[in-house]
Amino acid sequence: MTSQTAGPGGATDGRRGRSRVRTAVQAAVGLGLAAVLVVYVLPRLAKTNWSSVWVVLSQVPLSTVLVLLGGVVVGLYCYTFTLTGSLPGLKHWQALIVNVAGSSVGNLLPGGGAAGLAATYTICRSWGFSRRDISTSAIVTGVWNVLSRVALPLIAIFGLVAGRNSNVPQALGEAAVAGALTGGVILAVFISILVSERAAVAIGNAVDRVIGRLWRRRTMSVQSLVIDLRHRINGVVRTGWLRMTLGLAGFFGVYYVLFLICMHTTNVHLYYGELFAAYAIGRLLTAVGLTPGGLGFTESGTVAALVAWGAQPADALAGVVLFSCFTHLMEIPLGAIGWAAWTLSPKSPHVDDVAADGTEAGHGRHATGLGAGG
Repeated sequence: MTSQTAGPGGATDGRRGRSRVRTAVQAAVGLGLAAVLVVYVLPRLAKTNWSSVWVVLSQVPLSTVLVLLGGVVVGLYCYTFTLTGSLPGLKHWQALIVNVAGSSVGNLLPGGGAAGLAATYTICRSWGFSRRDISTSAIVTGVWNVLSRVALPLIAIFGLVAGRNSNVPQALGEAAVAGALTGGVILAVFISILVSERAAVAIGNAVDRVIGRLWRRRTMSVQSLVIDLRHRINGVVRTGWLRMTLGLAGFFGVYYVLFLICMHTTNVHLYYGELFAAYAIGRLLTAVGLTPGGLGFTESGTVAALVAWGAQPADALAGVVLFSCFTHLMEIPLGAIGWAAWTLSPKSPHVDDVAADGTEAGHGRHATGLGAGG
């Protein structure tokens, strides 16, 4: 009897141990690759050296640092409209905690989106939201984020063609084509699931046939999951699409203003269309999951574009580093503040997704509210 009961526990402990080791190895490899890209590749790509970059950065005034820090907070607050639009009942102060806490975890690990999602789940569950509402919010905001990032290169090309510079770089053109194709497929699938139950069934069946060959131990078919999600997503999109869209537009808009401030501070003077194109390339490359938040890849792509359009290498690299320090690294200490605020925030009992009589609970929005906080 002892060996039988200890066996599963030992197997579970073994899997957890292997998972921790795998996560540690992935983090070490990702951070190591980011360090190589930032320390070694970036200055060579820009044809400069770190000594010249530090000279430029040392001249950044304290007033600019404070403006950038305030701008980051404003940008993160703008994104709370996207979160509150996707999770009815979530308050803006709670959304800000979710945003900074999840982002700080994601910025520490390569492919950190999964870790950030786990953090979001933990925090929202402690405030009384149901699993169904949290998963729906994660899917909808994920789609909105992907579509917004792949749209940026298209907007950049339009700005270049409409402005004084009609010479669209090959890399930007390729990124725009890839983004348009990816975004078009995602948008087509998403809209098809929303507007047509027949399309949802067909898509679910197709995915079931593919996954069924790879993963046989499933408790629910993808078809049933897609149909279930369709009803939940429809409600969220119908009521929250405008808030989610405006939140993302505000977030990317504020961050573009911060990018312009960084470029002006480090004496990078290019046309706004060129600067937006460089910014768009960097935002698209944040999706590279090999390093935390695409660190190293984002800066490399942005610097390469700026230098190609005539910016001085040391100035361009200094501006990009300054921008990354506030929009990537600064989210880590802000995340620590967010975790502390969550610890002190009022908690609510978990909402059970299935009630005792077998009916679904917490569908559409959480049933118990968000505690005493307001």
